[in-house]
Amino acid sequence: MTGSKNPDAAGAVNVGRIITSDACVSEGAAWLADHDARFAAAIDLCGPLPLRRKPEGFAELLSAIVSQQVSVASANAIWGRMVEAGLDTATAVAAASEDDLRGVGLSRQKIRYAHALAAAGIDFDALRQLPDSEVIETLTQVSGIGTWTAEIYAMFSLGRADVFAHGDLALQEGARILLDLPERPKPAAMRRIAEAWSPWRSVAARVLWAYYRVAKDREGIR
Repeated sequence: MTGSKNPDAAGAVNVGRIITSDACVSEGAAWLADHDARFAAAIDLCGPLPLRRKPEGFAELLSAIVSQQVSVASANAIWGRMVEAGLDTATAVAAASEDDLRGVGLSRQKIRYAHALAAAGIDFDALRQLPDSEVIETLTQVSGIGTWTAEIYAMFSLGRADVFAHGDLALQEGARILLDLPERPKPAAMRRIAEAWSPWRSVAARVLWAYYRVAKDREGIR
């Protein structure tokens, strides 16, 4: 992983490259294209890749929970209702009843997850200083935040350049098509495959999501 537990001379932990701009994404895309002609072809087909940087904090993690196991369209609709109802802060969610949250479209399970996240008291500022593996370990201690959700947060809210969502079905399917695999790779196989894309695995994910959108004519990620 990009993150290292070894402090630099000033005592700060090295968390690796942070994607902050379109130029960073372009740099990663160029590296991938140079290392694998299949990525070069995919990038030519899909055009400029999105930056996809998102804010940090409670609302982004809650939005990621909303996105779990539903279509992009459904997640967008539910999240829009939550924002409109003011249910996008830890204080509001903690005070909301099950009926309140059910009314905006959350399932019973996701209501439980939303309340757990509101009660977790995550130090979002401290997450910036943690290596990738520790960010994921910290977030997955909260009920309802699985590895996928933690990886998405690390990639888009923290801008980590070398994180990949190995369990993401759209990424697996995009990899299957791009690499001409006989079947969609399961998470363990996807992890092994993605090792070849380090130190730009987050950009490889952007390529595969874009490629999935072109190949399947539908979005694979919000």
